[in-house]
Amino acid sequence: MARILLCWLALSVQLCATDLLRLEESQGAMGTSFSVVLYGSDAYRMRSAAEQAFEEVRRLEAMLSNYRKESEWSEVNRYAAEKPVRVSEELFRLLSACVDYSRKSEGTFDITVGPLVKLWGFYKGSGRLPHRAEIRVTMERVGYRNLLLDPKEMTVRFARRGVEIDPGGIGKGYAVDQMVAILKANGIHSALISAGGSSIYALGAPPGEKGWRLRIRHPLKHEETIEEVVLRDESMSTSGSYEKFFRVGRTTYSHILDPRTGYPAQGTLSVSVVAPRTLDSEAWTKPYFILGRRWTARNKPKSFRVYFCEDKTDLACAWLQ
Repeated sequence: MARILLCWLALSVQLCATDLLRLEESQGAMGTSFSVVLYGSDAYRMRSAAEQAFEEVRRLEAMLSNYRKESEWSEVNRYAAEKPVRVSEELFRLLSACVDYSRKSEGTFDITVGPLVKLWGFYKGSGRLPHRAEIRVTMERVGYRNLLLDPKEMTVRFARRGVEIDPGGIGKGYAVDQMVAILKANGIHSALISAGGSSIYALGAPPGEKGWRLRIRHPLKHEETIEEVVLRDESMSTSGSYEKFFRVGRTTYSHILDPRTGYPAQGTLSVSVVAPRTLDSEAWTKPYFILGRRWTARNKPKSFRVYFCEDKTDLACAWLQ
């Protein structure tokens, strides 16, 4: 009876069969929904840890948002074409990581791709087919080499006017990892943290399980599961052409744009990356999607697992060997 009463008083905290409490909570931030599922024995510690984790997401949104004029990220976009902009050590580290991802991915990861996304109508719409001349002009403002970082002065500068940086390919993954660090610091050993369902970290395992069971969506039949994966102390991020796309004639154009060409990538339907950090899994989904199975097999770290669904005569989905 006392256990039932505890569960009732704790609202969303529920007592599971193994005498561990379960807490589920979600909040909106960074244009998506962040959620946590926690298991533990101390309801107060669990609630406190969850609230601290969500506070961290709100702090990062205030720093990384390109919608808020007062954010550090917006300040860079506003002034970096005119002069070097001094930024915090945290933001400088994150931008440096972005440049590193760009170099290692042969330019297919690129936080300056925002103008292309807007041109193709994917920024807030369902998409449009731009003229070749529009793409050619926009490409002059795209390219990670336009991002000039000075580690001594901790400044950021753009090499030309019109360059913009967008946190869309990195912000959620970074936030999830920061949430995980806070949960660990508060003594939480079992948790599932998700940003929009596409960037996830599995901490420990739920009671009685070897890990957290997650499904990978069928890229053509969204209500179906094409693969199930068990994660423990690792992350998974997924990118798919089914998220945003439009058709012109028999050609499908997705929101996953190749920053080197200015056009949507072809040949892949979805990629799921399992990695030790969510920052890495989120950052690498689009390069792997763009560069394809063979490049990924040659270049991915040994600690990564990658699940490919390719657009062939028959749908071809499999883990890379």
